[in-house]
Amino acid sequence: MALVSNTFFDSVKMISAEKGIPEEEVYNAVEESLVKAAEKYFQAQDFFGNFQAQMDRDTGEFHVYALKNVVQDVEEEDLEISQEEAQALNPDAAEGDTLWLPQDTTQLGRIAAQAAKQVLVQKVREAERERIFTDFVSRMGEIVVAEVKRFENNAIVLEIDRVEAMLRRSETLRGDRFDKGQRLKVVISQVDKSAKEPQIQVSRTDPRLLINLFDSEVPEIHDGTVVIKSCVREAGDRAKVSVHSLDPDVDPVGACVGLKGSRVQAIIRELKNEKIDIVRYDDDPTKYISNALNPARTVRVSVTDEEKRRVEVIVEDDQLSVAIGKRGQNVRLAAKLTGWNIDVRSDMEKRQEAVEALSSALPEPEPSSVEDVAPVSTLLDELGEVEGLNEEIVANLAHAGFATAKSLYTVTVEQLLGVEGCDQELAFRLFDIVQERFGS
Repeated sequence: MALVSNTFFDSVKMISAEKGIPEEEVYNAVEESLVKAAEKYFQAQDFFGNFQAQMDRDTGEFHVYALKNVVQDVEEEDLEISQEEAQALNPDAAEGDTLWLPQDTTQLGRIAAQAAKQVLVQKVREAERERIFTDFVSRMGEIVVAEVKRFENNAIVLEIDRVEAMLRRSETLRGDRFDKGQRLKVVISQVDKSAKEPQIQVSRTDPRLLINLFDSEVPEIHDGTVVIKSCVREAGDRAKVSVHSLDPDVDPVGACVGLKGSRVQAIIRELKNEKIDIVRYDDDPTKYISNALNPARTVRVSVTDEEKRRVEVIVEDDQLSVAIGKRGQNVRLAAKLTGWNIDVRSDMEKRQEAVEALSSALPEPEPSSVEDVAPVSTLLDELGEVEGLNEEIVANLAHAGFATAKSLYTVTVEQLLGVEGCDQELAFRLFDIVQERFGS
């Protein structure tokens, strides 16, 4: 039997209290360290046994035992004892039992204390990491107020409830500035039990931070009347949040914006002026996508491939740049928000594409001989003066293959619009004249 010094014994209790670790875990760590010390000591004396240690929780006294199996024929003296020898020590010993044989610990002394300290430090560290993991893993996604503690190369070390957390520079906003002792809002993004650096990772760019800020600023979201369906961010620049109301009398967008924008402005200030688009959710994907492209006004949204979740959005010509956004940001965020691939086209571009597709699908006008019909100029002379038609356009018509009465009779308005100088009014005028003149 030996006695752990009162100083060491008191330090065990102090560590348990400071680190918030159950005393029993600390005692177990001490017992394990004593086993290691015993192994080191006795192996130096060529005794390779199976050791166990026990420590009295009240007095600090500890014992070290060598465990030996009771057998008929001893093959390994360090691990086995004959039944006859065992019964001399304990009359009730039988084959297959395990005897705990007390060992002399008077010589362990300094070795035991040193080993105990090393193992204790390690075990305390492991127990503390386990405690932090257990306390914080269920809080992932939660918004917390942290205090800036110190700065490292690529990170800021914060303190949350007396526990260190790491905020990487890549997880900060463009306008963030930090001072020691400053308090700021972050979201717990990751808790890692095996990390060598602080286990708790926090973020200012995670969409969950924005969701939690809305939850704290908008009572209708906090009580469940308004639901956030989706949230995407390009942190520090722009974000889109889609909302839906479970109460038909509550406007979800208005609830989030607040009176004169008071609610959303508080969030924007916290996120260093990050622009936030609040989008009304709709079960109809075409309406939802149209809303998501806010502030652009859409003409129509058409599903082009439902399996691949692809849509085509037509916008007014002056809205194309608004719909796409700076460096494609608006349409990119809308696509992430809705989960659809969005192809934005201008109304003029779509009309031109339709004309080209129709023209390519029509057969080329058949050439006709002068003997069959009169030239275009002769025909027009016969019809009289046609407003808007001049010799240059007549030449362009001939160059396009419309040099005879027959070709003009079979031409379409779309084909005429493809001739340089021929506008919509002239195209319809020529079409009507030729149809009236030769349609009978």
